[in-house]
Amino acid sequence: MNTVLLHPAYFGPVSQYAVIMQYDKVVFEHFDNYQKQTYRNRMYIYDANGKLLLNIPIKHKSSLTGKTSDGSQLYSEVLIDNSFEWQKQHWRALKASYQTSPFFEFYEDEIIHLYENRFSHLMDFNLKCQSFVFDAIGIEPEITQSEEYFRNPEGLDNGRHLISAKKDFNFLSDRYQQVFEPKHGFLNNLSILDLIFNLGPQSLEFLENQKLPEFNL
Repeated sequence: MNTVLLHPAYFGPVSQYAVIMQYDKVVFEHFDNYQKQTYRNRMYIYDANGKLLLNIPIKHKSSLTGKTSDGSQLYSEVLIDNSFEWQKQHWRALKASYQTSPFFEFYEDEIIHLYENRFSHLMDFNLKCQSFVFDAIGIEPEITQSEEYFRNPEGLDNGRHLISAKKDFNFLSDRYQQVFEPKHGFLNNLSILDLIFNLGPQSLEFLENQKLPEFNL
């Protein structure tokens, strides 16, 4: 059984889900430190002006509570800053971008609850997003959480680097229909929502046939 170690993401990119679909088992890292400029709290969608960043605001703790001995903050302890109306803003952006896509209305009633109910912890919210994606695609992958942090894990493929939003790791997906492609061309490796809203049930077959990104093993 081939197993991959990944970070939970905020509606992570197509590349991450291509990995999930092509592995037998997924282990989600639960003991890593939070890092900026990653898909932990950001996703990219396709709006009328091109690529759009949606970012979840987080609380940066000044005390040692929820921090490791070196002062860095654990991902599992990161709190969402709900003093900003980020859920309302993100939902408006998703509707504006995808309401004319083939499958947005099909999934709208299922996904809107993520933007109506408040969540305190970023990881908990991301795992809920993950569950929506699995339901939308129609899969039940074997998922576990790591029990401790290993710098160099053994017995599984280390895909934790794929959480970085600064690199594409030579991932280039096949083209699929995108709402604003006639205006700006095809945009590669956007949020999995872009794929789901455009391809719907065909997303699973699409992901299973993609060449995977490079792994830093």
